[in-house]
Amino acid sequence: MSNQVDIPRLGFGGSGLGNLSRAISEVQAQQTMQAAWDGGLRYFDTSPLYGFGLSELRVGQFLRGQPRADYKISTKVGRYMVPPRGRAYDTGMWAAPLDLMPVLDYSYDATMRSLEQSHARLGLADIDIVYIHDLDRRNLGTDFDRHYRVAIEGAYRALDRLRSEGFVKAIGIGVNESDVASDFMAETDIDLVMLAGRYTLIEQPALSDCLPMAERKGVGIVNVGVFNSGVLAKGAESATYDYGAVPGHVIEKIEVVQSICEVFAIRMPAAAAQFSLGHPAIASVVFGMTRPGSVEQTLDYLAEDIPDAFWQALMEAGIVDVRVPMPKRSNA
Repeated sequence: MSNQVDIPRLGFGGSGLGNLSRAISEVQAQQTMQAAWDGGLRYFDTSPLYGFGLSELRVGQFLRGQPRADYKISTKVGRYMVPPRGRAYDTGMWAAPLDLMPVLDYSYDATMRSLEQSHARLGLADIDIVYIHDLDRRNLGTDFDRHYRVAIEGAYRALDRLRSEGFVKAIGIGVNESDVASDFMAETDIDLVMLAGRYTLIEQPALSDCLPMAERKGVGIVNVGVFNSGVLAKGAESATYDYGAVPGHVIEKIEVVQSICEVFAIRMPAAAAQFSLGHPAIASVVFGMTRPGSVEQTLDYLAEDIPDAFWQALMEAGIVDVRVPMPKRSNA
């Protein structure tokens, strides 16, 4: 991992500040960030995609009032925003995004354009970490191979130059697929991988590709999506899995986890929150939060005492891979 950036162990994820699934007020957004700051969080992640710039605006509004040396900020490239000018476009999961249209583009020039826009929205002269965002097969479909090559030859080259010139401290990739992350690490010299949902309490495919590659190359993993978009926080009946319906095999796993949690008197969200903190490749775990109360609750989950016997029971039940290092409690 880059010697130029030291990422705090816990981070704040800004997707919800972009009105993911539901709109929140400006006041609530700022109160939530204040609660995160007061709770000791000093790493803040955002992206142009989150609310089509709205998250960056809100994150920047708060961070501009804090001493710049006291926090780390990351954003992403892969999309820049343009006025729609009457053109129809899909707002996707964003309940009330800015009235801007995202343009998917991993080229060199588009990367520079995206970052210029991010600097303007954040109101910050420097950004610590920049990730190439959503370079996944499920997002890009049959165009994946083309976009992947453009990202290697365009976005990565642009970020590598900015890193060498000192304009950013670390660069990486933010993906939902661990094999893509592994392939990208093999082909480039990145510092970090932001991995979403592939090293969680109920699934650990990253153990077979991404995490071993990260350890070999000295790349830090920023683990996100630890609740698999909600199912590990709320249970199978009242949430989503990877932003969609919860499939049957996941429901079965959740029921086993819940039964083991009951035996040990452990809250399932607490186990999910702490799960990845034991792996040596994990540099940081980032949690998305949209209410001051959710910040307090997350910190409470992280403080819950969980005995080794609980993790061992999950391994014996086949929920947690036997290769998983025993999780450790977090220290922000």
